[in-house]
Amino acid sequence: MKARTLRKDKINVITLGCSKNTVDSENMMAQLRANDYAVAHQEEGSDANVIIVNTCGFIDAAKEESVNSILYYAEAKQQGMIDKLYVTGCLSQRYRDDLEVEIPQVDAFFGTLELPRLLQTLKADYKHELIGERLLTTPTHYAYMKISEGCNRTCSFCAIPLMRGKHISKPIEQLVQEARNLAATGVKEIILIAQELTYYGLDLYKKRALAELLYKLNEVDGIEWIRLHYAYPSKFPIEVIQAIADCEHVCNYLDMPLQHASNNVLKAMRRQITREETEELIAQIREINPNIALRTTMLVGFPGETQADIEELKDFITRMKFNRLGVFTYSHEEGTSGYELNDNVSQDEKQRRAAEVMEVQQDISHTLNQQVVGTVKKVLIDKKEGGYFVGRTDADSPEVDNEVLISAQENYVRIGDFCQVEITSASDFDLYGTVVL
Repeated sequence: MKARTLRKDKINVITLGCSKNTVDSENMMAQLRANDYAVAHQEEGSDANVIIVNTCGFIDAAKEESVNSILYYAEAKQQGMIDKLYVTGCLSQRYRDDLEVEIPQVDAFFGTLELPRLLQTLKADYKHELIGERLLTTPTHYAYMKISEGCNRTCSFCAIPLMRGKHISKPIEQLVQEARNLAATGVKEIILIAQELTYYGLDLYKKRALAELLYKLNEVDGIEWIRLHYAYPSKFPIEVIQAIADCEHVCNYLDMPLQHASNNVLKAMRRQITREETEELIAQIREINPNIALRTTMLVGFPGETQADIEELKDFITRMKFNRLGVFTYSHEEGTSGYELNDNVSQDEKQRRAAEVMEVQQDISHTLNQQVVGTVKKVLIDKKEGGYFVGRTDADSPEVDNEVLISAQENYVRIGDFCQVEITSASDFDLYGTVVL
């Protein structure tokens, strides 16, 4: 019997940025493990001698975090604490030439679609039979599932197409098998992600196929919640809302970043939709599925945006009453069409406008949360923190939405389990409850 080859190398993967990067790291780690590498994810005090930094290059703050992380490990290499340092991901894809000059301690840089080349550098084989299999870095009861790569949109503020390329959908059969694989490991919730979910299928099937995918995934045994992130409002396939309503395991939840409500700003952003069309879409969605929780993201401080535009945005948010809402400030990104505009809103003013918008949402969230006090909700328990078990309803996604706090002194639940919780009180962004036996 042939002895298994042992390697002295241990690899520590550092992941920065969004959930799409998380999935990329998980795929990479599965490939490394299959090649007999010892691999860890963001292990503190790690004895790993090889570091792979999976970077983000979306906005200035993310780029700065990525560069600082690379520099930290470059210094560790100079001091002999690690042997090799590799960099991959969006920042590496976008700024490879500059980074190679500025940080020569890095052994090699790789782009977003160069996993096979990275593995080859490590003398590892790319195993096609592992497609869809990952080493999860999330809690074991939920996982992100990327249904496509890249984006064909031309939003003037967004550099994603520069880093991720054109839209490429994964086949439905492959995604169903990936969901089955995840369910077999104990995953109960899958969160569908893409640069734009609603474009799914146009390249493969010559039609928008997200609704068809939902019906298929709904049949996967063991998956209790399926959640949708990052839908695009223009030419939205309304049949998706009916699929959400029809499918028992698809959460009544839709994350649809709208970015703004002022027609002047929407036009400058190249969003291909007006405020009036957006309001019609939201009304149609709520007519088909009145119980749906709508999450959105707004972007403030775009070049040329005025206080009048902010007032219009606040009015829109007040009228639409989104269940969940986040706000980002504009980052002036070279290579985008927005970069040609004068970035004439100061960073302090961007932050002030973001706070002003979030204050409106805080009041809305408080009111909506008070309305569920006294009701019983199905809650998925994510973690134990301090004196509380912390969970979520089907209206909440991990890390970004409201949480349900359950006293650990008065209740006992297991992480990764669903339970029925009576909501006893609520704050602006959190619910408090007790388990109903």
